[in-house]
Amino acid sequence: MHDITVVDLSRLQFAATALYHFLFVPLTLGMTFMLAAMETVYVVTGKVIYKQITQFWGKLFLINFALGVATGLTMEFQFGTNWSFYSSFVGDIFGAPLAIEGLMAFFLESTFVGLMVFGWHRLKPGQHLAVTYLVALGSNLSALWILVANAFMQDPVGAHFNPTTMRMELNDFAALIFSSDAQAKFVHTSIAGYVTAAIFVAGISAWYMLKNRHMELARRSFRMSVLFGVLSTAGVITLGDALGFVGAEAQPTKLAAMEGLWKTESAPMPFNLMAFPSQEKQTNYGEVKVPYVLSILVTHSLTGTVPGVDVLEQRAAERIRGGIPAVSSLKMLSADPNDPVALNQFSTHEKDLGYGFLVKRYADDVTTATDAQIAQAAKDSIPHVATMFWSFRVMVLLGLGMLAFFVLGLIYTLRNTVQHKRTFLKFAVWMIPAPFLACEAGWLVAEIGRQPWTVYGLLPTWMSASTHSVGYMVFSLIGFVAVYTVFIVIEMFLMVRAIRKGPDDSAGDAELDRGDLSLPASRKTLAEA
Repeated sequence: MHDITVVDLSRLQFAATALYHFLFVPLTLGMTFMLAAMETVYVVTGKVIYKQITQFWGKLFLINFALGVATGLTMEFQFGTNWSFYSSFVGDIFGAPLAIEGLMAFFLESTFVGLMVFGWHRLKPGQHLAVTYLVALGSNLSALWILVANAFMQDPVGAHFNPTTMRMELNDFAALIFSSDAQAKFVHTSIAGYVTAAIFVAGISAWYMLKNRHMELARRSFRMSVLFGVLSTAGVITLGDALGFVGAEAQPTKLAAMEGLWKTESAPMPFNLMAFPSQEKQTNYGEVKVPYVLSILVTHSLTGTVPGVDVLEQRAAERIRGGIPAVSSLKMLSADPNDPVALNQFSTHEKDLGYGFLVKRYADDVTTATDAQIAQAAKDSIPHVATMFWSFRVMVLLGLGMLAFFVLGLIYTLRNTVQHKRTFLKFAVWMIPAPFLACEAGWLVAEIGRQPWTVYGLLPTWMSASTHSVGYMVFSLIGFVAVYTVFIVIEMFLMVRAIRKGPDDSAGDAELDRGDLSLPASRKTLAEA
């Protein structure tokens, strides 16, 4: 039996490293395509100011990329060190997309980053632009393969459990790659990165306009970022709806927790705009409901319903009872892999195997599990509702707020008045953390909503961890948090220093573009003199 404290510490360590790492990932994903868009304008128009813009934002991208790689490498090692049973159980499936990501996407991205940074004077403009697009392609392919691996944990398709080897085995690679969860998650996460980059560029550009520095770069960068942001935010909200629709089918417990839905209601179902869920009493306090909205959001109709916690716990209890014979057959097969009775018993109850594992936490011999133990295991099948409920709403609220910000910013910049809207510009600077918080909240929804499973419906989290000591886990957790905090401090220091220094003005001084929005203040003075 696993020590639950070790399991909890293993979860906390992975959560901490993932949350730290995910501060870097969205900005990397988004900045690559923003750089490609900026450089495309330079190549098409020949205006040197856009080369200066691309080079400046490229420096900030490089800082973020380097530290993102450093924080990401250790995460994969944790699968082998802290989650050894999980790695053994699904290594044949989970390892394949991660290996492809390392061999194809990461090497593509990291190789061409060097050419993008040092190739400005060695490559023709068109060649350098192609390199920038390859960097963008590589970074997004990295996200694709990582999210394919994660999607298997959320919705395990394309594989089956082999009772002889006691491992999951891949039988349909196409199903693994093209699962609905993988594709929806990839697009949603990638576009969330574009939103992050757009806010980042807009906020720093706003700071320059407030300081009346690098006005040409700031105004042009701001215009491109808010246009990029409007399209990206609209896309991330739309595709978030699609991901929610897919998730409702694959993980109904996640949806019930997100909506604080304790009791199944008849259609059309209301949406809990605000509530304070109590897991112990399975009720909500201080509810503010909007009629009909939940049915429309989740089922896209007024007649659709989704199951609440009450129904889902009943289903889980039924599947636990169905899974008990599957688990007990594995014990017989470990003694005789060719036992026909055990093979038939396993085949009959295979679909409920994971639920049989759930009750093993309370009854080592599952055949002796009591009704109370089965009921407790069924309750465990529901993730922590309050965390899910509010994480989801924070993510959505920030997303809607960013859309409003981008629309207003686009109006101002198209009217050429944005540099005079000082209150709005100050607000733009304070908006920089918003997409990072939204991405972190989205990660919490995705990962906490999968609990109590490491692989949904197949492998409970409590079975997945390695058998380390509590002391080892505490020591390694403190070490990881300390190191990652240093990385964050380094990132902030390098970013702030580069932003304060600003762009290299030599490129802009080489040629004054006739098509500029306006002359910088210093040059206006010279011209007027």
